[in-house]
Amino acid sequence: MSEKKDLAPASRRRFLKHAATGTAAAGALAAPMISRAETVNLRFQSTWPAKDIFHEYANDFAKKVNEMAGGRLKIEVLPSGSVVPAFQLLDAVNKGTLDGGHGVVAYHYGKNSALALWGSGPGFGMDPNMLLSWHYYGGGEALLQEIYKAINMDVMSYLYGPMPTQPYGWFKKPVANLEQMKGIKFRTVGLAVDLYTEQGAAVNPLPGAEIVPALDRGLIDAAEFNNASSDRSLGFPDVAKNCMLQSFHQSTEQFEILFNKTKYNALPAELKKIIDYAVQAASADMSWKAIERNSSDYAELKKAGVAFYKTPDAILRNQLESWDKVIAKKSAENPLFKKVLDSQRAFAQRAGQWQNDYLVDFKMAWNHYFGRRG
Repeated sequence: MSEKKDLAPASRRRFLKHAATGTAAAGALAAPMISRAETVNLRFQSTWPAKDIFHEYANDFAKKVNEMAGGRLKIEVLPSGSVVPAFQLLDAVNKGTLDGGHGVVAYHYGKNSALALWGSGPGFGMDPNMLLSWHYYGGGEALLQEIYKAINMDVMSYLYGPMPTQPYGWFKKPVANLEQMKGIKFRTVGLAVDLYTEQGAAVNPLPGAEIVPALDRGLIDAAEFNNASSDRSLGFPDVAKNCMLQSFHQSTEQFEILFNKTKYNALPAELKKIIDYAVQAASADMSWKAIERNSSDYAELKKAGVAFYKTPDAILRNQLESWDKVIAKKSAENPLFKKVLDSQRAFAQRAGQWQNDYLVDFKMAWNHYFGRRG
């Protein structure tokens, strides 16, 4: 019986080299294929002044995308007016003048009144987070895409960031009744224009950066914008000392992140997923930051001598009655408006019943520790 002989040194080296090459090749086949394309740079613009917390939110979203993409995607966000005026953002993104943008759906109200239903009005008793639930799980997203298609806007839209309830407005004198709203020159946007008009105001839908200068020059008498942090940074307390809290005019609003559809479609699948999850992360982060910053700025505004009043219930009830008139008229004029409204109503009836039955009255606990007893 012959003996097995060891491979010669040279033969052994060739064998080991081929084995190593085969192992490496097998490993390469097993590893996931990852795109190694060059960095994609996208130029965005927000509809907010650079000093506004809203522009900060836009940058927060971009930062999340940039960091998660590991240098493969970079979003730069310019402030309002850098390339186009705030109300021209949608057109600029659609045409590719901008790769994307950050704003609110209500700013596109002039193209189709149904777009304002993502924010304007009482939302059948939904809060902003519930409206986002309707958007992503109750059919709203498909309806928004249908409207954009109807107005020939080829964009990718993400909604995020539930906003706290907005004040009724800033006034030179506090408002005690509806009579004081008759003929007042007032700033708001979206379907809130129709609502305040129904309440007797003469409305001018100015973008955010133009509000305080218009108040200062007397072009308008009063205005609403959004929250304590934005109102403080924009300079509202310099031109008005009375703020009426609580309102139904825009009590369900959220932000919109827009992408030019061609630019978005050209992105690799993994970068699209990063954007998807960055939107969700930014939504949570924004709502947490808003609580911290809005409450701090609210306290600072009080220290600065601003007087805050709760909007009288009679005015709030009139808002609901006025809203009913607005939506009846718009529904008759615009089938898409009615389609969105019907979808919201069905979702709100079910989700609102659940929330109202399940949620405790947190004000009771707050009053127990810090406020009124009993």
